[in-house]
Amino acid sequence: MIGTAVLLLSGCATTQSLTPQQCQASNWQEVGYADGIRGRSGAYFGHYTNQCASVGGAMPNRIQWEQGRQQGLKTYCTELNAYKLGREGYDWQPVCPLEGIEKLEEAYSQGRYYYIRQRDLDYLRTPYPFGYGFGRFDYGYRPFGYAW
Repeated sequence: MIGTAVLLLSGCATTQSLTPQQCQASNWQEVGYADGIRGRSGAYFGHYTNQCASVGGAMPNRIQWEQGRQQGLKTYCTELNAYKLGREGYDWQPVCPLEGIEKLEEAYSQGRYYYIRQRDLDYLRTPYPFGYGFGRFDYGYRPFGYAW
């Protein structure tokens, strides 16, 4: 139930514009939790403030949002998540506490190394990694006349 609410609220909170009802009825602690899991910084709260002000809704609760974000950061700031982000090619957001940051950066670096290695191997395994081959030009172009 809570997971569904977090997904629904995070979906509402990341849309182009919030309605006045969303600004008034949102559980800002759950929205903050969803933002923390995504590694969003405290400055992201300005996004909600601007949107709610533009639609004339109630202002979001910064204290509740920050409490939820801090809880979400406990999930984001783990070695497993850092490795997973690196391995999937995502950027690491510098939002974690400084204590233990070395282990997180090392885990991210290992995952990122794996991602780059796999990306490069996949690129080299393509039939024509440098753009040569049939179909590039209508007459079957081969560089320097070689028939590979």
